[in-house]
Amino acid sequence: MSFVIDRKKLSQSGNDFINEDHLHVLLNKRADAVRVRDVIAKSMAKQPLAVEETAVLLAADQPELVDEILNAARQLKRDVYGSRIVIFAPLYVDNERLNDCHYCSFRRSNRQAVRRTLDEDDIRAQVLALENQGHKRLILMFGDHPDCDAEFIAECVHHVYSTTSSRGEIRQVSINAAPMDHRGCEIIKEARIATYQIFQETYHHKTYKQVHPPHTRKGDYLWRLDGVARAIEAECDVGIGALFGLYDWRFEVLALVEHALHLHKHYNIGPHTISFPRLRPAKGVKLDETHLVSDEEFKRLVAILRLSVPYSSMILSAREPPELRREVMEFGISQIDAGSRIKIGGYTEADDTQVMEGEQPRLGDIRSLEEVLRELLVDDYIPSFCTACYRLGRTGEQFREFAIPGFIQNQCTPNALTTLLEYLLDYASPDTFAIGEGVIRREVDKMPDGEHKRQLLDRLERIRYGGERDLPF
Repeated sequence: MSFVIDRKKLSQSGNDFINEDHLHVLLNKRADAVRVRDVIAKSMAKQPLAVEETAVLLAADQPELVDEILNAARQLKRDVYGSRIVIFAPLYVDNERLNDCHYCSFRRSNRQAVRRTLDEDDIRAQVLALENQGHKRLILMFGDHPDCDAEFIAECVHHVYSTTSSRGEIRQVSINAAPMDHRGCEIIKEARIATYQIFQETYHHKTYKQVHPPHTRKGDYLWRLDGVARAIEAECDVGIGALFGLYDWRFEVLALVEHALHLHKHYNIGPHTISFPRLRPAKGVKLDETHLVSDEEFKRLVAILRLSVPYSSMILSAREPPELRREVMEFGISQIDAGSRIKIGGYTEADDTQVMEGEQPRLGDIRSLEEVLRELLVDDYIPSFCTACYRLGRTGEQFREFAIPGFIQNQCTPNALTTLLEYLLDYASPDTFAIGEGVIRREVDKMPDGEHKRQLLDRLERIRYGGERDLPF
């Protein structure tokens, strides 16, 4: 993608497009059932919703309307993404901080935190551990610290890509890092990152100021808000997110939709991913419970975001417990992490006690990658390690062009099946292998006869009997 952009007009102007007064007015309105169903119908036509239309869904709190919203989100997710669930793992590189975010156990003033930054050997050891589980996609997590500059991040990405095991390699690396200037964004793009995540945490100005002390680098609300635009101008795919529980969850949903629409208006591209972690207990953190999000509210916000932003991939983290992840996945989730560890060096050094009682955030799902995959298979999902869209340029507006007529399933489902077979052959236990083989046979049988099915069968044969790997559509 390329843009002709007056950078001073957007990303260097302190452009504050979050109109709090307007969003609060919308949240105070009521919606009747007819209006709610009209908005749902627009969503089912795969049309992004305006902020005002999203507010209509948020106002629909009657049980029967909530059920209609959840059912619509289920259907829209199937229509756009099929039954596949993309699998990744996070790798925390450091916990050094200049910032003092009140909700984070890594914050500068927390004396209980043991500070550490992974060096090259550490990173390679962590990557080998992840590859030996079967992972193909990673997201590297970095703090806001002078040592974690663009050059350091690019080096870490290089270390990941260049570390291979006898059975596999990491094919896609995304990052979650502090906002950068344009040159910094260009450097990390040149390192072949997939998505650059920058979470606003909270879009509510007063709350943002309260939880991010103004004398810290993260205290600059507009620098962080504009960071996503700078990344797009450097031709990065971007991910946005909010930490639900810092402020009213309904406001944060509207603000995320506002952010997505702002990006599409000015760049003709929306966020590639949206994340919505919930505030969780963490070591050395005094939790403010004023705006904590209940499980029922969480289901609603996931479904409403799915209906509002149909072409952004939605990420559900291992902060949530297995039973809730299993339920919420129906309402629009297309990516999850599995086998995750958030302790620095945790893939080779931490036991389950450290995982549960460790640093930030406390995980709710500490199952192994195989355990998570087996449950997905039993629930008729297709676990996918596919990385083809990033490498072949099917992201952003191109993804939308593929998804509108349903063509995305012609690429994504076959790629999910071929990468699933790779996992089954190289890593799975006999029980998981048998379940996975059944899923592959079922999905192949569902495909109409023709050249596309013949190509898939050929790839599956080459993987199974020829020992070939990484054969994307």
